[in-house]
This record gives sequence, structure tokens and C-alpha cells, in this order.
Amino acid sequence: MSSLTLKTTAEMLRRPLQQVFRQFVRHESEFTTPLVLERSLNRIQLLGRVGQDPVMRQVEGKNPVTIFSLATNEMWRSGESEVFQGSDITQKTTWHRVSVFRPGLRDVAYQYVKKGARIYVEGKIDYGEYTDKNNVRRQATTVIADNIIFLTDVLKEKE
Repeated sequence: MSSLTLKTTAEMLRRPLQQVFRQFVRHESEFTTPLVLERSLNRIQLLGRVGQDPVMRQVEGKNPVTIFSLATNEMWRSGESEVFQGSDITQKTTWHRVSVFRPGLRDVAYQYVKKGARIYVEGKIDYGEYTDKNNVRRQATTVIADNIIFLTDVLKEKE
């Protein structure tokens, strides 16, 4: 092989390696370009009970969304005795606001998610701000659902 062919092959291999390397670089150095796109992750998994029947909302006929609340529970022993007693258990309930934007999933959620149903929700967390009726700025945390798995038989409960 000529030196020209070796040089060209080496350059062809170097470019993809640099691209792969840049995906994992988390800081700037003298060897990287100033703009490095790094991967990140925003995922949440919830398993709980629905607190209210879903509502469908849309602004000016656009961007319909199905919204419902989901309760998750956390339990722990609060007593120090070795013998189990019912009063030793403490429980905390956390309420989550779930929004479903995906067209197919949004319609299924609106039709089949019912108060009291046990469901599993996968998605991402979104933090936002809005102004209420009294013109007060409020913070809002929402779970944007990508997937919902029904753990109770929705069709049997409808009967």
C-alpha cells in the first residue's frame, strides 16, 4: 500500500472514533471542540392508584392532553421494637400529576383510566410555571407519560 492510501484510511477511521469519543466527553479540553453534545436521561417510573378520572384539555382546539392524578405510597417501620405492631408502620402518599400527549395513548388513557385503578406509568418529568386566576405565578411538576400499563382489569370493572 502506498503512504497516501494508509493516510486516507487512517483519516477515515479517526473521524468516526472522534465522533464516538465526543459523545462521552463531559468537559472541554484542548482536544475537543467547544460544543460537545452529551447524552442525558430524564425518566420516571411510577406504580400507583389513579386519584381521579382523567380529563381532556386543549388550548384553542390545539394540543389536546389527557390529565389525571396518580398516588404512590411509601411505607416504613417507625418503631424500634423487635415485635411487629400495626402502629409501627408509617405511610406517606405522594400525588403526581400525569399528562398524556401522545395521540393513541392519550385517547386510551382518557377512555380506560379510572379512579382507583392500579397502573404503571413511564415517562419524563417536566417542570413548568403558570399564572393562576389570582395572577400569582406557580410552579408545576408534571409527569409526561410515554407508556401506561393497566394492572387492574379495566373491562371487568366497567361491568
